[in-house]
Amino acid sequence: MTRMVECVVLKKEAPGLEYAPYPGDLGARIYYEASAEAWQMWLKQQTMLINENRLVPIEPRARKFLEGEMEKFFFGGGSEIPEGYVPPEK
Repeated sequence: MTRMVECVVLKKEAPGLEYAPYPGDLGARIYYEASAEAWQMWLKQQTMLINENRLVPIEPRARKFLEGEMEKFFFGGGSEIPEGYVPPEK
């Protein structure tokens, strides 16, 4: 049976994650308050942030930036789009 959560991103009940997707308190909070669909949305946002800002995810400064954006995405009204970003054509 799928675990359901009241998703803070989608603002509705949706299937939850199978495990905490990130270590620590932030990962636990995402596990309990965000849906699997919202996590997939974050992964796309994170990829865009890494590419547009030319981040190297193993660098501590980049990880701190991404963690801050993750917290904003889930609990702070949304992550920011880099200036000049043009979404790819489908």
